[in-house]
Amino acid sequence: MEGMDPFYGAAVSRCPGVGGSKLQTLVTCLGSARAVWEAEPADWQVPGVGEKLLRRLAEFRKEEPGLPEKLQEECSRLGVRLLTIWDEDYPPVLKEIYEAPAILYVKGTIQKEAARIAMVGARKFSPYGEAVAKSFGMGLAKAGLTVVSGGARGIDTASHKGALQAPNGRTVSVLGCGVDVVYPPENRRLFETIVERGGAIISEYEPGTQPLPAYFPARNRIIAGLSRGTVVVEAAKRSGSLITAELALSEGREVFAVPGSIFSSTSEGCHHLLREGASMAASVEDVLEGLGLAAEEKKPRKEPKLTPEQRRVYQVLSFEHPLTMDEIIECLPEGEVSTLSFLLLQMEMEGIVVENELHAYRRAERE
Repeated sequence: MEGMDPFYGAAVSRCPGVGGSKLQTLVTCLGSARAVWEAEPADWQVPGVGEKLLRRLAEFRKEEPGLPEKLQEECSRLGVRLLTIWDEDYPPVLKEIYEAPAILYVKGTIQKEAARIAMVGARKFSPYGEAVAKSFGMGLAKAGLTVVSGGARGIDTASHKGALQAPNGRTVSVLGCGVDVVYPPENRRLFETIVERGGAIISEYEPGTQPLPAYFPARNRIIAGLSRGTVVVEAAKRSGSLITAELALSEGREVFAVPGSIFSSTSEGCHHLLREGASMAASVEDVLEGLGLAAEEKKPRKEPKLTPEQRRVYQVLSFEHPLTMDEIIECLPEGEVSTLSFLLLQMEMEGIVVENELHAYRRAERE
């Protein structure tokens, strides 16, 4: 809305009970967020907003008189942008969802019209799940999609990392805490890289907000809402990933499930989704076809350029079954064992091999 001061809107939204739709109603009736913040309850005639909430808002303003200025100073200090639902560059696809966030805190760049795909899954994943998440993340990013996930341990992290392995790959992380709070703490460098590579860290919660269990289900609606579809890689039968998938379905978005082992509890959620009618995703091409995006014409895959030493290591590895260093050593001539660590690091930096969280290695691409 023209002339709207976003930090007054952010301050109003902090009042308990004022969600995105209530804030929009208040601003529409009173003309601006600043008018809402400064108005006296006796002056308010707001259809659809009860007197109890209006009184609560008046009390909240008295308790936090300098809140708009405080939020502005904090965002300026942290290099955080405030994006409102009234801004021209607010993603239109996100406006379509139920209870769209009226206020978003953004570090980095969130492109208004970008084609985005959500990738979600278990925090405790299998090596198979990690390999799938990284491979899909890279493949979907190569196809021009921005990968959206939640920055959590497990499949989320692997999906972000996979997207960043693609040339010009972009990814967006939606947090259940403030954008300045690094959670999990080991993802600090990942979040920095996401921003450096043209992506974004976003949240509807103000800077400094700590991660609480209640915030994550609400966060999931934004992950699904930003995206044309959602890919579930691994998920237990009851999990946040299935909540995200259900939210995507409720908004008419595509849902894809990656099949897994029938013996794995982390595949139960995916198999449940497939029984309920989700599209099967056995490859990146399945997702692109399901979204109506033409996959690039397949060309014969070029063999990576390798030194003779690298080639001997590469021939030991496969895409499907990561090997530990000890397992690789068993397959190599004795004289090359001393340089193995260097060769693997070199090949990882060149995007030829991938190391998982169990410190096992596989080829970066399927033959």
